[in-house]
Amino acid sequence: MSYYQSRFQIEFLYRDAKQFTGLTHCQARSENKLDFHFNASLIAVNLAKYDWLSQKNNMNKPFSMSDYKTLYNNALMLERFMYMFAVNPNTAKNQKIVKELLDYGKIAA
Repeated sequence: MSYYQSRFQIEFLYRDAKQFTGLTHCQARSENKLDFHFNASLIAVNLAKYDWLSQKNNMNKPFSMSDYKTLYNNALMLERFMYMFAVNPNTAKNQKIVKELLDYGKIAA
């Protein structure tokens, strides 16, 4: 039973790496460069899952690599807008809006 569960988790790891971290998008020919690319892609998925598991409020929610990608894309865009328009994200009024915008587009599970 434990082998079957492990196999199932490994399949999810490869699926997420292919869909979200570019596992199959490398054009290198060198063995060292290919090894680095594969390791970087798989480590990105593993770090996201580790971060998700370390948060106590996510115990009842399923892991979604799509949510992580959306979250960090939103954070990057929001940071850029805040910088360009000289908006302080740390004010009490803006903190609620920033939290709402970071979660924009996430899968409701």
